[in-house]
Formats: sequence, structure tokens, C-alpha cells
Amino acid sequence: MVGPNGAGKTTLLRVLAGLLPGDEGSRIALGERVFRDSHTTMPAHRRGVGMLSQDAGLFPHLSVRSNIAFAPSARHLSRAEVANRVDKWMAATEVAELADRKPGQLSGGQAQRVAIARALAAQPRILLLDEPFRALDVDVAGRLRALLRSILADRTRITVMVTHDLVDAVSLADDVLVLDGGVVVESGPTREVLTSPASRFTATLSGLNLFTGTVDSADDPVGVVGESGQRVSGTASAPMVIGERGAAAFSPRAVAVYLRAAPGSPRTVLRGTIVDVAPRGEHALVRCDVGGQSVAAEVTWAAVADLGLVPGLSVELVVKAADVRVYGLAP
Repeated sequence: MVGPNGAGKTTLLRVLAGLLPGDEGSRIALGERVFRDSHTTMPAHRRGVGMLSQDAGLFPHLSVRSNIAFAPSARHLSRAEVANRVDKWMAATEVAELADRKPGQLSGGQAQRVAIARALAAQPRILLLDEPFRALDVDVAGRLRALLRSILADRTRITVMVTHDLVDAVSLADDVLVLDGGVVVESGPTREVLTSPASRFTATLSGLNLFTGTVDSADDPVGVVGESGQRVSGTASAPMVIGERGAAAFSPRAVAVYLRAAPGSPRTVLRGTIVDVAPRGEHALVRCDVGGQSVAAEVTWAAVADLGLVPGLSVELVVKAADVRVYGLAP
């Protein structure tokens, strides 16, 4: 689950977990089991839900082993069953050597691994993850992501993760749901959503430009005309209908910046004004306003210097039709 700040992602997780009631229209079910609807509200402790956030939230007075044992012990399982679960998940999360330490003796990455083990030791039907890697450095987050990918590969539970990281979505998620303003604006298989974004947020997350408008031609190349009258040409991923809403998606690497574009082969020429020039790895990302829509180009710093690219400068952006993917948008 992805979306801009304030979209309602954490609120939705808390409603799923039973920590917030939801509104009158809320219905939450897992198969035939209803957690909440207009007639039923199942308490949080009976939902079989485990929740993990960026704050590990370990009990400071308990050892690692006791933290992981907390949920199965609270269910009054036998000592042997509790011990088996604790040993299993300490081994899976690579924290067995930390069994006797207290949370105050753990690093951030170690604490988060223990928190994952504690959540899974409860054997939840639904695992909710609220940006669990956000507070960790890149190397630690990468190792934890790989660990979680191997743990979740058995598909024995439903896992819902909130993230702002494209790597999380691509490496961990079968499906992506995009929230904006408390509303689901797009959803579907991860690859489809990220390669054919229907919202600005998803396009930005994917690192793509998204130019939206009205389809004005069903021929090859297909054209999408924005409100400003500027047109982007490309290749259609499916049959298009003239007059329908459409989007053109293309990488900033496919955009060339000119002070004045020369005529040439089939391509798009967009007139815009530079809004920002920012580092992107070894290159510069030049963001431009094109008739009220944002279009970015990835160029070398030498080009920035040679062309004098600064905010406020009027430029022409050239994109070859072969580099643009055009598709329809829902009404």
C-alpha cells in the first residue's frame, strides 16, 4: 500500500487491526470470516492480526526470547509449543545469539528483526507492516528486506505493507494499492501498476513522467493532448478510443532538453519552463512545467552548464515516440 503523506495508509492498517472502529460503511472480511460490518465488530485480539511499525516496540524489561514468546504464551500454549515457536523464529530472523539480551542492548536492525520474530511467533492470519524499514540505514534495511522476502515466500498469510520505497513494492509485493485522500485511486498487480501509473504519486514512485489528457488519434503513433493543447505521441499498449482519457508514460532518461529543438524524426516536442534542477546520481533531473503538468528530463551536468539550465528558463523537451507508452485511464 502506497500513497502520499496523509493519504490514510496507517489509518487503514489500524482499522484492519481493530485499533480504530472505521465508519458505518466499513466491511472487513477474510474469506467467510467477518471482522467488521454494520452488524459485527470483532475485537482486535480475536482477529489473528500481527502489526509491526518502524518502531520495534519491544517490551524493555523482557529479554529477546521472552519478547518473542509473549504472544504464544498469552494464548496459554504448552511450554514445548512456545519454545518451538520461539526457536523457529529466532533462527529464521537470525537473532538466536541475542536470546538473553534486553532491547536496550540491541541495534536498530537487531531490534527490528526481533520485532518481526515476535509478530510471526503469534502465527497471525494477517501481518500488517507499517514502513518497518524506514528508521534503518540502507544496508540494514536491505538485509531485513531480503530476510522478510524469504519468510513471506511460503504465502501462508496475508501481508499488507505500507511503504514509500519502490524497492519494497517491487521485491515484496504481489499487488499494489494506491491511496490518496482516503480513496483507492488505483490497484492491481505490482508490475502493471508501476509501469502504467494512473496517478502522479505512482508515476513519481516509479520514476516515470506521466502526461495525461485526451486521446486524439487511434493510429500509430497514438497521441494524448493535455489541457494546454500540447501533444505527446507514443505506442499504445492496447487499442485506444478517440476522445477517451489517456496517459503517456516515459522515463526522464528518454527526454532531451533544448533551448530550441531542431526538426526531425517522429517525436514529441513540449514547450515548458524549468521549475527545478536537482541531483540524480551522477546526472541532473530537470523538472519542467508543461502546461500545468510536470515533466522531468535526466541530463548530464555538462548539459546543464552548457545550456545554462536554471529555474525560470523556457526550454523545449524532445521525446521520441518509441520511448513513450500510451494507455487509457478509467473515467
